[in-house]
Amino acid sequence: MSQPLLTSRSETVILRQHRYHVRHWGADGAPRLFMLHGWMDSSATFQFLVDALGDGWHVIAPDWRGFGDSEWNRGSYYFPDYLADLDALLQHYSPDTPVTLIGHSMGAMIAGLYAGVRPERLTRLVCVEGFGLAATRPEEAPGRYARWLREQHTMPGYQPLGTLDDVAARLAERNPRLDSARARFLAAALTHEIDGTLRYRADPRHKMVNPVLYRLEEAKACWRRIACPVLWVIGGDMWDHPMAKGVFATLDERRACFARLSEVTVPEAGHMIQWEQPERLAEALRPFLTA
Repeated sequence: MSQPLLTSRSETVILRQHRYHVRHWGADGAPRLFMLHGWMDSSATFQFLVDALGDGWHVIAPDWRGFGDSEWNRGSYYFPDYLADLDALLQHYSPDTPVTLIGHSMGAMIAGLYAGVRPERLTRLVCVEGFGLAATRPEEAPGRYARWLREQHTMPGYQPLGTLDDVAARLAERNPRLDSARARFLAAALTHEIDGTLRYRADPRHKMVNPVLYRLEEAKACWRRIACPVLWVIGGDMWDHPMAKGVFATLDERRACFARLSEVTVPEAGHMIQWEQPERLAEALRPFLTA
């Protein structure tokens, strides 16, 4: 990997009484793309995709609360907060103009729900490997609440990370198509040093179980209200990550909820398509973004 082609600039904004770090690439007057990262990720790791798309865009990418350089919560994290944060973000940057959202994984799930709750706010939606979670059953609720209560008394943490090279090696092992330079870039973007110890730029509370069950039928009701064109992007190695369980077997019923859906599969890519195959992802996005 060569040096990043486009340099990002950082901004801090207050959204819903919460300090948010927002990253920008490109000229202010260029067409805007809002990029939303996934769980345990950050805005910085869109760098490869931004470089592949070129300098014709103004990319705006927040670090979700509790990730990257945004402020942490004092307690647990709840999915509706991310919907409200996204609503505040778009009100801040584009109060009068509908936008294009590109989300990956958790970011795509947030964007997909938002697009159905606020259909007038979007012109296009791209969901990269973010098609909802596996359906849950009401009978799971007692055990889920019990686990959440236990975790209130034991703060989660991370195992020692070692060095940047150690983190890069783990990323490359999990994402085998990463070259060493990209793995090293990602390792630096996802960690920082505190008191001489390398730590993830993410609140360990994100490891706590969500006490609220995921309700697929509610998500489908939101998806049915989406008015804009939607592009699904799927990694060709679709069975290499935990989200595959209970999701891909039900993709057809999920597809049926979208009135204007197109789809593309990126070969030789797992869940982290924007890390492993950013050039192919950019190639898949261009015709949709410029139609």
